Amino acid sequence: MNAETQQRILDAVDAGFEAQLATTRDFVAIPSTRGAEGPCQDMIGDLLRARGYEVDDWHINVDDLKDLRGFGPIEHDFSKARTVVGTYRPNIEAGKSLILQGHCDVVPAGPLELWDTPPFSPVIKDGKMFGRGACDMKSGTIGALYALDAIKAAGLKPTARIHFQSVIEEESTGVGALSTLQRGYRADACFIPEPTGGKMVRSQVGVIWFRLRVKGHPTHVAFAGSGSNAIMAAYHLVHALQKLEIEWNERAKADRHFKTLNHPINFNPGIIKGGDWASSVPAWCDVDCRIAILPGWSVADHQKEIMACVAAASRNHRFLANNPPEVEWSGFLSEGYELTDSAAPEAAFGTAFNKVYGGAVEDLVFTALTDTRFYGLNYGIPSLCFGASGGEMHGFNEYVELESLKKTTRAMALFIAEWCGVEKA
Repeated sequence: MNAETQQRILDAVDAGFEAQLATTRDFVAIPSTRGAEGPCQDMIGDLLRARGYEVDDWHINVDDLKDLRGFGPIEHDFSKARTVVGTYRPNIEAGKSLILQGHCDVVPAGPLELWDTPPFSPVIKDGKMFGRGACDMKSGTIGALYALDAIKAAGLKPTARIHFQSVIEEESTGVGALSTLQRGYRADACFIPEPTGGKMVRSQVGVIWFRLRVKGHPTHVAFAGSGSNAIMAAYHLVHALQKLEIEWNERAKADRHFKTLNHPINFNPGIIKGGDWASSVPAWCDVDCRIAILPGWSVADHQKEIMACVAAASRNHRFLANNPPEVEWSGFLSEGYELTDSAAPEAAFGTAFNKVYGGAVEDLVFTALTDTRFYGLNYGIPSLCFGASGGEMHGFNEYVELESLKKTTRAMALFIAEWCGVEKA
């Protein structure tokens, strides 16, 4: 691809950027928390149909997925869960095929009064767009769509098959991405524009979600010594798991990528529910937890370590020793992923990156996870993850930096053209 063609594509991205931001605002304005992603999927389907893509919109059947590698258990109402894929097919396939994927699910906003502006009323100020999902990762998804638009606006068309995939459940199980593979979608490479601060994810953690279900013995609080407080017993187990976190971080020092980080394994008790009455010693407590594992670490083996840690801590507790807690697997059962066997797509992206940013793309060792793992681990599809800069993901006042978003869109457009090939429309 010559410099003139590259510049036409870049100019087209710039010309379409205001429209891209308007579409992004509309997308961010949809409160697509877990189980409520339908309106976002409707919007994506409409955007793809308006552009002439072949659209596949289906309800996800968990029974089709439960035996696949990387499946995580679903606990909520999944009857409305859908995946949407738009496919572009060239008349004659000459380039390399590509999956472009984004997730439309977002995490809860939390107490609304702690946001400076309403989380689902996106606001642009100071060169940033604020709103839940603006950074993670709705701006990246719309950016990929407008990168494709820019190629068309430049008077070109790709010469390879492209699947544009909008998935759900990235934030809790990953079964949305898994459903596309079960459906049969494949390509020579995958590209996911998660917000990575302009770096390429080289290695990422896996994640295990689990729930501690702790029993107690209720009494009137006036006689608290004769009962057993399930909430306090749960804290006993959390403290034991914090020690397991320390052990796993020591183990991480042997990993060739994660040894560069001070504390890559993070354990988080994220939800706690317990008790029925302030003047009653609580008879129950549930704690939903997340902990990371590294690439190459067995999910099953580390589940056993979690179980052993909880069992050992219970034996050292007056009540739990005879009333052991339950451990339930409540979401992610995900392996870590290291980007390998990816020289060809990385070279194509490197050309695009150098044109837009100058120099070579930096690697990112990522202490969160992305859907890239399914493509690389399950099917050997090299899966690149690169995106814009932003902040406060999963926090208050989440934002994406607009100049960074424009650069990411420019790099994506050039990468698509370089990898898939283009010809005059």
